[in-house]
Amino acid sequence: MTTLALSIAGIALICLWTISMQRSLAALDENAGSAMSQIGVQLSGRFDALMMLLYLTRDHASCECEMLIETVSSRRRMITAKSEPDDVLQQEGIIAEALNSIEQLTAKYPELKSDPNYIEMTGAVDAFEKMIRTSCLVYNDSVKKLNERIQMFPFMIIAGIYGLRKKDYLK
Repeated sequence: MTTLALSIAGIALICLWTISMQRSLAALDENAGSAMSQIGVQLSGRFDALMMLLYLTRDHASCECEMLIETVSSRRRMITAKSEPDDVLQQEGIIAEALNSIEQLTAKYPELKSDPNYIEMTGAVDAFEKMIRTSCLVYNDSVKKLNERIQMFPFMIIAGIYGLRKKDYLK
């Protein structure tokens, strides 16, 4: 009877230990997903500030801005917890192209640089850029913790059972 009780207790302990490892991995995966979602929220805010900047620029250079506004609007996507680092890099590329185009336009219209609304919007775009950089650091740290754990025995077995894979870092 004691052998049966010890066997049941041993199996129960193994089950609880496995559940604990799975929960730990799930929490790490959720942290990485949450960090990626936060990047998406900040990219969305940056796109909004960029669009406001484009609308302000349009007042000075309407025909040159319309095409840029359409291009940026059509290429905007939301980054979610399921997004990949390449999606973030692609969005950053779109923003960088648009900002470069805006800089070229402001070179033609120097009065635009002194417009208080324009100055405020460029500040907002820069602020979002700084927040995104910070969120990228948080994401990479979360991914590092998850990837380290997934590579360790016995977590690698539990990760394989539940389909958790290593995530890529943002560059």
